[in-house]
Amino acid sequence: MACTVDGVTDPPAAPTLLELRLLQLFDALHQTRSVTRAAEQLGLSQPTVSIGLARLREALHDPLFVRTPAGMQPTPRADTLIVIAREALQSLRKLSEQQVEFVPASARRRFRICMTDASHVTLLPPLLAHVRAVAPLVVLEAARIDRQTGQLLESGEADLALGFAPWLEAGIYQQTLYPQDWVCLVNAAHPRIDKALGLDQYGAEAHVAITAGTGHQLLEEALLRAQVRRRVQRELPPGFEVQQHWHARYHEDAANRWLRGVVASLFMCASAPCAQS
Repeated sequence: MACTVDGVTDPPAAPTLLELRLLQLFDALHQTRSVTRAAEQLGLSQPTVSIGLARLREALHDPLFVRTPAGMQPTPRADTLIVIAREALQSLRKLSEQQVEFVPASARRRFRICMTDASHVTLLPPLLAHVRAVAPLVVLEAARIDRQTGQLLESGEADLALGFAPWLEAGIYQQTLYPQDWVCLVNAAHPRIDKALGLDQYGAEAHVAITAGTGHQLLEEALLRAQVRRRVQRELPPGFEVQQHWHARYHEDAANRWLRGVVASLFMCASAPCAQS
């Protein structure tokens, strides 16, 4: 009941929400018509069930069950409320159920995958061929992998990132697919370079640099950090790992899990690790 003080009326108190275990108790009592059988069904003691019934009666303002020679019979209000209680229990069960399975053969879904330029050549063709075979209605969209990729993964605008992207950090899972190395290529019929290439020859010869793509950018950044010039007698940077990356928000998403599984099955080396940044 609302009360008035100096002409100001307080709002009525909000109704008390029933605990899940009381809803389960109400359901068991309505099914069994017995405190003893309800206790057995729920794995509780009879005193615990009796205390719970008293709390239900107080919260719902009704006796709910009346003892008769045929057992505890529900009141008309109990018969009305049990429908609502069971709907609530069913909704809670749905919340606890596993999410709907992703069915590739019939799924209509567009996946956006951020890739390095090299991945367009090495990873995309076999990935497209596999998806076309097992999920004909699924569309793959390739996008550039760059400094904005982390935000795209977090927002869901991109589903996956493939390649070498060491700047992807907070909230990002990563799984190594295979190791990769930088290589130096030379014409087999080169007039001055035979089977071995020394640093002097490396610095003396003209270079054809691949100036586009993330691979070139990452190499230049690594050389700059290491204070290495290509024409000075220094070693080239070590190898790196090609990985797939996804955001923690979509770690349990059925569609995302399917896509990651496809990528791993096609490209991952045995025993490659999976970690979260």
